[in-house]
Amino acid sequence: MSEIKQSDLVNLKNSYTPRKGIIGKRLNEFKEVFRGSNKKIFAELCFCICTPQSNAKACDRAISGLVESGELYAGSEGRISYYLKGVRFHRNKAGFIVSARKFFSGDNRIRIKEKIREFRDNEKLREWLVKNVTGIGFKEASHFLRNIGLGKNMAILDRHILKNLKNLGVIDEVPKNISEKKYIEIENKMCEFSIKIGIPMDELDLLLWSEETGEVFK
Repeated sequence: MSEIKQSDLVNLKNSYTPRKGIIGKRLNEFKEVFRGSNKKIFAELCFCICTPQSNAKACDRAISGLVESGELYAGSEGRISYYLKGVRFHRNKAGFIVSARKFFSGDNRIRIKEKIREFRDNEKLREWLVKNVTGIGFKEASHFLRNIGLGKNMAILDRHILKNLKNLGVIDEVPKNISEKKYIEIENKMCEFSIKIGIPMDELDLLLWSEETGEVFK
């Protein structure tokens, strides 16, 4: 970890103070997702499947359309692809969604919550998701678990977060490709940084994302 400028820390904390309330509210909303239905949890997984190299809001709109139409839970790959047209690589991601739906279905219904509850260790759950769900890497698995209230100490290392971590001196450079080993290494550095500045990991993630985009989203 490089030397962090005091002025950068002051600026970050100044940004955190007015956003702390909305960040806390958003994290509580994430926790409510896991108290909801299997369908709601599955929709969140599908949102995270869609996000790589795509605009998060476009992904959210597409998944909302699929939920409202019912196509997310019963539609063909072609129908799902139609709703994902505003998302990059929409045909591939439609296939990933259909594959995930099959994987998490049993007795003619989606049973993703039951599968998640089999894990006591959320890091083991993340590894399992990466190994078993097509289209899900460490970033997407971390994003999904955070968005259902189970990823408190996980980093979502997208380009916004990595850029800010570099600017803050937490990492020396933004890697072009992130292996599992590298992901954990950067996540650990971010965790150390969050402890040092007194901002919890999940709140820091949303803060850095909002620093880049101007809003607290998901």
